[in-house]
Parts: sequence; structure tokens; C-alpha cells
Amino acid sequence: MQLTPHLLGPVLIVVCALMVLAAAVLYWASTLGAALTVPRAALRAVLQLSAAAAVLATALRNLWTSGLVLVVMFVAAAVTAARRSRCDRSWLLAIALAAGMASVLPLLLGSGLVPMKGTAVVPVTGIILGSTMTATAVAARRALDMLTVRAGEVEAALSLGFGDREARMEIIGATATDALLPNLDQTRTVGLVTLPGAFVGVLLSTGSAAQAGAVQILILLAILLSQTSAVVVTLELIARGTISRSREIRSGQT
Repeated sequence: MQLTPHLLGPVLIVVCALMVLAAAVLYWASTLGAALTVPRAALRAVLQLSAAAAVLATALRNLWTSGLVLVVMFVAAAVTAARRSRCDRSWLLAIALAAGMASVLPLLLGSGLVPMKGTAVVPVTGIILGSTMTATAVAARRALDMLTVRAGEVEAALSLGFGDREARMEIIGATATDALLPNLDQTRTVGLVTLPGAFVGVLLSTGSAAQAGAVQILILLAILLSQTSAVVVTLELIARGTISRSREIRSGQT
């Protein structure tokens, strides 16, 4: 199964424009939000992917330039997770992201399952990094929200003799499932409800369902380990008080 060789052309532009227009009309006709929400997002996606395609076409030819691309991707992921988490010293979330990536990349590269080529390392790392970034940001935000809402329970635990870390962990431990649930659900339902991007991409490029399935399983399980590692480190940083709710948000809530 392969895509039509005429994918890049006026038909693609027309079909994409129709989908964006239809979504914009639905936004306008309902209470979802401003009609320009989807067109703006679509335009941003086109510009970003066009720039990325132009850079990657050159960068992926060499391993060292691919490494530079990965560094930029990691920094962007760390900044995004920090901004979404809304916490003080949010740059420390880069430690959680690094822990997540360090838990899987040596295994993937060392085993040879992901060859040391830019065309393989960058896409696989990007998929895992993006999912880990989302889980890290959600875990941090949910844990800090829970500490704010249930501050009285933390004080009660402290009065019972719990240490600071243990008292906070009693409250935030369960929030980890919120961050990990989307990928857990996708892993449980893959092949039955969903056909993830890696599976579809390999299937369209090679036509081999077996190879597509193997690649998708590898990536899904790598994401599970990476996300779990990153979330564990995130909760530990919050439980120890190393990361806390930002002062501006605390002031707004009071």
C-alpha cells in the first residue's frame, strides 16, 4: 500500500483547505471558539513543517548534524513542558525529560533496533520525546494543582509525623496515572481502535504489515518506559519541594 505519487500538488492544497474551512465553519456555528482558531493552527503547522522539512532534508544526511537537531528538539521540549507546568524552577523539568530519554535511547540504539542514522534516530527520538514532554507537563501541573487544592491534607499528614516528602507524595502519587493514561490506553487499544502514526507511516512506505506492527510496538513500549521514568522523576522533584507552584499563580489563587 503506497500513497499516490501525485500527493504533492493542487489536490492536496484543495482538500486541506476544505477541511480547514469546514472546521472553521463548525467553530463559528457552535460555541467551540473563534472561527479563526483552526485556520491559525493550520497555517502555523504548514509554516513549521515546511521549515522543518527544509532543515531536515539537509541535517539528516550526517549524524553530527542530526545530533544538533536532537539538541534543538530537546531544548524546545523542555521549554514547552516548563511553560505548560506553570511552576517555579520549571527548567528542572529538563532533568525529568533527560531521565525519560536516557531510559530508552541506549537500549534502542545499543541493540541496533534503531540504526545510528539520522533518518532513523531523529524520527524515533522525536516521537518518544514529544510524548514524554506531554506526560511530564501534565504530571507536574496536576501534582501542583493537587497540592494546592489539598493543602490541608498535607498539613494533616505532617501533623501525624510524616516527613515533607512523604506527606506530599501521599497526595500527588495518584496524579501520575493522569499523565500516563493516554499512552496506556493507546497501547491497550492499538490495532483494535487506533492505528498510530508510526504504524501507518511504515505501512505506507514499505507495504509490510508485520514490519509496521513491530516498529509500532517498539515505539509504544519505549514511550511507556520513557514517560514512566520522566513522571517518576517529576513527582520526586515536586515531593521534595524542588519544584513548586509559581508565585504569580499562588498570588492569583489567594
